Amino acid sequence: MSQLTGTTGGVPPTAALTLTAEAGERTPRKAGRQGKRQLRITPYLFLIAPLALLITFTFVPAGNLIWYSLTDWDGIDRQKEFIGAENYIRIFTEPEVFRVFFVSLYYIGASFIQMAIALYFATILSFTTRFRNFFKGVLFFPYLINGVAIGLVFLYLYQPGGTLDSVLKLVGLEQASTQWLGNPEVVNMSLAATSVWRYTGLNFVLFLGAIQSIPSQLYEAADLDGASKWQQFRYIIAPGIKRIISLSFILAISGSLAVFEIPYIMTNGANGSATFVIETIQRAFNFRQVGFASAMAVVLLLIVLIVTFVQRKLVPDDEVNLT
Repeated sequence: MSQLTGTTGGVPPTAALTLTAEAGERTPRKAGRQGKRQLRITPYLFLIAPLALLITFTFVPAGNLIWYSLTDWDGIDRQKEFIGAENYIRIFTEPEVFRVFFVSLYYIGASFIQMAIALYFATILSFTTRFRNFFKGVLFFPYLINGVAIGLVFLYLYQPGGTLDSVLKLVGLEQASTQWLGNPEVVNMSLAATSVWRYTGLNFVLFLGAIQSIPSQLYEAADLDGASKWQQFRYIIAPGIKRIISLSFILAISGSLAVFEIPYIMTNGANGSATFVIETIQRAFNFRQVGFASAMAVVLLLIVLIVTFVQRKLVPDDEVNLT
């Protein structure tokens, strides 16, 4: 009887206490391992939905686009005949297709003009200036307007006897009036000027935010040293917003290569104003050359990637030390 009372299920009391302690130690350890495992899995659970959307609406269509570019599909027939790189060869051998690349040069030149204007006003309005909030709103307002509305407004501005011709006549420059959208020699310059008016505000906001993030102590030290405004811009502002300028160059060049909205609304690509994107859409839906248009889209993507890569190599995205 004494043996029964001194044991627990046939196990000595000391052994029972040891087993209980070990079980108590294993339970927190197991719970800790499970908690760490859950912490590692949780971020991937949140990535399921965006990855599914990215694959469904980006990678799958991109893969289909590359496949279509290797065929002669017309967009209707179920059969797609594989023709290899024939579409890509046509892009660089047909003069009427290769010509649209040169239209982008007008918009690339205009993008540099709009960046210069935006940087100039951002530098001025970042300091104390009368009515600077008003001028900020005036510069940024065009970017908020819908592209279709801008196209219609400038369509009336450029029409013969329209607003622009009336202003030129008023200031005595009646001889400068011309067919702004009907003359192949000036139509692309007119459209590029419209893009400058619309997108200057975007670059202005980017530059203004970057300039205002520069510590004010640098300007105070420059004033004490007698630095002029140009010297402050050259040695403080320009290095301080170098990364934003680099980003703006990438956006400007890629946007210039993919211009669509303004020329499509105002001229529909007439009089030599068709951009690469407009030509691609016309080939796909007007001439039912979906395979060829897909190859053009792939070429445009490759050009943008190459330009971005070269720009990043020429202007590395390194940290700028201002202290």
